[in-house]
Amino acid sequence: MLTETPTREARTVVRRSVPVVDARVKPRPASRPRRPRGDGLRHVALLIETSGSYGRGLLRGIARYNREHGSWSVFLRPTGLFDPLPVWLRDWDGDGILARQVSPELWKTAEARGIPVVNLRGAIEDAPAPSVTVDNAEIARLAAEHLLERGFRRFAFCGKPAGANAALDQRGEQFAERLRAAGHACEVFQPAPANAKAGWEAEQDRLAAWLRALPKPIGVLACNDERGLQILDACRRAGVLVPDDVAVVGVDNDVPLCELTIPPLTSIDVNSEAVGYEAAAVLDHMMSGGQRPERPLRLPPRGVVVRRSSDTTASDDEDVCRALRFIHDNACRGLQASDVLAHLGMSRAALQARIKQVTGRTIHREIQRVRLNRACELLAGSELTIKQVARESGFASVQYLTRVFRAHLGETPALYRRRRRA
Repeated sequence: MLTETPTREARTVVRRSVPVVDARVKPRPASRPRRPRGDGLRHVALLIETSGSYGRGLLRGIARYNREHGSWSVFLRPTGLFDPLPVWLRDWDGDGILARQVSPELWKTAEARGIPVVNLRGAIEDAPAPSVTVDNAEIARLAAEHLLERGFRRFAFCGKPAGANAALDQRGEQFAERLRAAGHACEVFQPAPANAKAGWEAEQDRLAAWLRALPKPIGVLACNDERGLQILDACRRAGVLVPDDVAVVGVDNDVPLCELTIPPLTSIDVNSEAVGYEAAAVLDHMMSGGQRPERPLRLPPRGVVVRRSSDTTASDDEDVCRALRFIHDNACRGLQASDVLAHLGMSRAALQARIKQVTGRTIHREIQRVRLNRACELLAGSELTIKQVARESGFASVQYLTRVFRAHLGETPALYRRRRRA
């Protein structure tokens, strides 16, 4: 699930991801195999920016594919997303291109020279090259479920100017749709147009005013971590408490950005390394004369990396908040519902009804949910045996852990581990 070990500020919450459908089944015109070279290598150009975590994750995935399957000579020169097409590419006699930096000139040049291209930028609709990208619908689902589980009933989305990035627009639309299906509305921040001359300070003041006016408590999804940093900065300007008044979730899990914010930013790990790996596989297939994909390949994210910006429970009921904090801190230590009741000095009937009203779950189900999330984290990110995972996550036995996995995720712990590491 995660490539990095969570710090004390962060822990990973895993949701079951939708399966990835291989779209390479429908025939499209095949690429012409390139002529053999004297060095025995395929020459591949990477037009991928290296300034952000997403691009660097793509490069890690491409590198892993090349180590395992490819015999590639790779050309990479640091570029920006909107840089002009490199001059050398116009006369380049290469074998394939993996591109985030895309333009009509690139498509035209590659087509004229018979060079297959794979598009790694999901913002481009109807690109003439096959696309491999993240599943924005699944990102929206994870964000909505994360905030709903914490008791929020008011929501908002903060993106880029409408039309500036289709993929980010889609995240907001899918987020609002998920919430509507759950019976909730979603406020949307309207940024200044992309061609507006408003500077950073003016935009931050507008964002602070919007946050100040929102009904609270409220959960906010930022279209990416860069936007999440801006929201948290604007909350400080507006005197809005995070996460008690406004809980914020970003996208990309760009760790330096997430740790730069005050407080640290919860973010969805989009698993860009898997996107890079799959894109490399698609390009390799096309360079061998295989069919190009008929539809975009959309890969699910890993999960939510929880940090302080959303680590709260949205409820005016202080007893419920105390109970949930106690459960989160102790669920994996053999906690029973009776321990929670004793900690609060309340009867089961009184506390059960109030917890269920906030979370939709009983005390036992909440304990089980925390344990299951911990087990998923350990299975995906550690080398512990399944017996050790059961013990560390608070399950009495491997059999009990397996029974809970089957009931909630539809698979065994061993299958879950293999699938997450595939």
